[in-house]
Amino acid sequence: MLNEKEKLNEIIQLSYEIASIQDLDILLEHILLKARIFTGADAGSVYIVEGGKLKFLCNQNDTLQKKLPPGKKLIYSTFIVPINNDTISGYVANNGHVVNIDDVYNIPERAPYRFGRQYDEISKYKTTSMLTVPLKSNRGEVVGVLQLINAKNEKGEVIPFAKDDAPFIIYFANSAAVAIERAKMTRALLLRMISMAELRDPRETGPHVNRVASYSVEIYETWARKCSCMEDQINHNRDVLRMAAMLHDVGKVAISDIILKKPARLDDTEYEIMKQHTFLGARLFSEKFSSFDEAAFLVALNHHERWDGKGYPGHISPTTGNVVPGYEGPDGKPRGKRGEEIPPFGRVVAIADVYDALASKRAYKEAWSEDRVLQTMRAEAGKHFDPEMLEAFFDSLDVIKSIGSRYPEAD
Repeated sequence: MLNEKEKLNEIIQLSYEIASIQDLDILLEHILLKARIFTGADAGSVYIVEGGKLKFLCNQNDTLQKKLPPGKKLIYSTFIVPINNDTISGYVANNGHVVNIDDVYNIPERAPYRFGRQYDEISKYKTTSMLTVPLKSNRGEVVGVLQLINAKNEKGEVIPFAKDDAPFIIYFANSAAVAIERAKMTRALLLRMISMAELRDPRETGPHVNRVASYSVEIYETWARKCSCMEDQINHNRDVLRMAAMLHDVGKVAISDIILKKPARLDDTEYEIMKQHTFLGARLFSEKFSSFDEAAFLVALNHHERWDGKGYPGHISPTTGNVVPGYEGPDGKPRGKRGEEIPPFGRVVAIADVYDALASKRAYKEAWSEDRVLQTMRAEAGKHFDPEMLEAFFDSLDVIKSIGSRYPEAD
């Protein structure tokens, strides 16, 4: 057992770790994991305040996870909870108080909140102890709720959450709230950049880029673990890739409306101009001040390359738009990058982007059937797509489908 000084040092270290994470989705996962480890919680969830309600955005459960095949993840749906006293999470968000319950099935009648047993019934999981903490900003505003479920002792038995851990978890929750506000601001800035692209190209919507980014992270993580990459490197890359993938087509802001919004097929000259969005987008991040800049540069430049070398823009200098010396094709144009010449971030976003384009409705087409989409994707192994990364895509397909339902296009 840790003493108070050791617990405080651990909480300070955990707060420092979450402060380095930039993407909102990755941050919420990390906050929940670290809080669970500190308190010995078997499961938990994170809710974020959006539009005056609580949105369920992150869920972890060790017991249910162990029932899945290796490499598979829990599938969960997002839902909305009113901020009122009807539920425990709603009560905590509404009043800003910590609620520590030894047994949710024996809540006193005088308590102002109730436990929703339907969640246990759906998941076939028995909730007993629960610690629910408001995530408060520096201004004292509740920006979310951290809910930890079923503390366990060293024997794996469910026990109440320790009452003397409350000050430490509150400190951590306040640090988490600050990190969440910063990550939400970063996400908002990225979406504003996407909105500029959307004004030019209606296909570049917020839901589209969020789907592509989330798909990319899942595919990358599955592929990287199969390649035995270091866990710290995987976590870092997930963070920067999630943001960079959102900006894969940001270079389209530099392409003429005459081409972007042409209702018919582009001619050869127009298509060559359209291809320029890759290196024009990369050019925005050519001064690399961070690992995010590096990731965004690689994604924008390489997401239309093909494994067989027939993609674009090929070996080109983003700064000048000229072919890299020694990499000219027979026609004098840049030779397409092939195989592992294409950086992993470019290869993974290519898969995510094509999948979303085929599976989604567009002004010029209906969404393809799932069978048609998957057959087309499988047929492109070794041609358009890195075969190993495509296998990672299929291994992650159940999670990818659930992500698609979290980011629907607006009606």
